[in-house]
Amino acid sequence: MPSAPSPPPSSPLPPPLQTEEIHVQEEIGLKGVEPLTIDSAIKAVMRLKENMERVIIGKPLQIDMAISCLLARGHLLLEDVPGTGKTTLAKALAKSIEGSFQRIQCTPDLLPADITGTFVYNQKTAEFQFRAGPVFADVVLADEINRATPRTQSALLECMEEYQVTLERTTFRLPPTFMVVATQNPIEFQGTYPLPEAQKDRFLMRLKLGYLDVEQEKQMLLDQAETHPIETIRPVLNTRTVLQLQKTVRGVHVEDDLLDYITRLTGSTRTDSNIHVGASPRGSLGLYRGGQAIALVRGRDYVIPHDIKEIALAVLAHRMILKPQAGYADDAVGDLVNTLLAKVGPMGDRR
Repeated sequence: MPSAPSPPPSSPLPPPLQTEEIHVQEEIGLKGVEPLTIDSAIKAVMRLKENMERVIIGKPLQIDMAISCLLARGHLLLEDVPGTGKTTLAKALAKSIEGSFQRIQCTPDLLPADITGTFVYNQKTAEFQFRAGPVFADVVLADEINRATPRTQSALLECMEEYQVTLERTTFRLPPTFMVVATQNPIEFQGTYPLPEAQKDRFLMRLKLGYLDVEQEKQMLLDQAETHPIETIRPVLNTRTVLQLQKTVRGVHVEDDLLDYITRLTGSTRTDSNIHVGASPRGSLGLYRGGQAIALVRGRDYVIPHDIKEIALAVLAHRMILKPQAGYADDAVGDLVNTLLAKVGPMGDRR
């Protein structure tokens, strides 16, 4: 009798469902990290600032804000016209830290798995193995983020808020110094997808660089006569020191009067007649953490009202949706934030 035909080769089976989280490090975030002394922290911040100023000319405030965003464990959105140094600022910050750096060039055909990673079948072991995406780095540059589709943009939501990636019921922890620096061009709309409010709210700050003046632009030409300064920049901090700086920021003192000022300022964005949607409680937290960070950058271990006013535009503007009568230009948002700062005074002054 003819032998029975052999069964066709079986296709690889998907990985079994996990009922509990794995691959989560015991130490998450700043747990177990010892803060630096104020003097040591100030010196470390100065090294970082001076290193970045070798590349970025004429933008000391933006450099201070970017450093503050890092120290506050926040994410940074750089929004400006092409050629103003958005990507260069992001790379200068990343290269000043002795850690891993990944760049994601966002395009319409980019998929979520291209960011987070995915499970890949290993024929040798007959098992599915996780292949990490570029998001598993200390600093991640998402260049032209508004060119990625909303589906792909949403892949960053869990990463930015919870410092983790969940796939197939398995959770993978991101590095504790994980930071997203995203850039976008606000004047180009063809082939772009505006960031949803939930995505923008996860950025601690939104910064604009602006143009250089004549002397600064001339200096830029001289600096790049032979090679770009970004090619010669070297790390001045390691990731351990960054964590210690972040822990130090958590200890910067904030008076109760300033806490009241922060909550009243954020609350004013929800009651103003020109604002359709005001800043969320995450905006208050952003002012609080950002105020602590900018105070340390300024060489202090306590926050003053000027610190909150200095970062208010960067922290609040991108969290607000204006009503039609208020206008749609960025200048309208900035003017409105300045108006609120004039109305809501610190130290109990309710002008």
